Amino acid sequence: MAGELTHFDAQGRAHMVDVGEKAETRRIARAAGRIRMRPQTLRLIAEGTAQKGDVIGVARIAAIQAAKRTSELIPLCHPLALTRVGVEFRLDHGASAVECEATAESFGRTGVEMEALTAASVALLTIYDMCKAVDRGMVVEQIRLLEKLGGKSGHWRAET
Repeated sequence: MAGELTHFDAQGRAHMVDVGEKAETRRIARAAGRIRMRPQTLRLIAEGTAQKGDVIGVARIAAIQAAKRTSELIPLCHPLALTRVGVEFRLDHGASAVECEATAESFGRTGVEMEALTAASVALLTIYDMCKAVDRGMVVEQIRLLEKLGGKSGHWRAET
């Protein structure tokens, strides 16, 4: 990995990166993570019988909202006009976990990696919040960028 940290000026002060001269391109990023839990908790989610209702449905809406508000949470992120946010969940009964994959898309001058990462993180935190009454030992883990497309750096994919 080459280069410099772009969020610091020559004097080492934090600043918002100037993207005014960058070309507008289609930007896509995919991020993922998972939350491990007790098998009984996963069963409540799968059956839709959790006390607070449709856990996955609420987590999906929370993820979309989080992607749209990323610049309010991450201090140096640019506010973006997202063109799409997609959120998918998979129940992994073998690992007793819920996996989340979030995709953020825009057409602009800066990438959407932070929006995808924020969406996945908030989706999993929402699952924790909705299920903590029955399982405080849940573990949110493996939040990571899977892929990004667009911009000067082009296509990047995580090693599997």
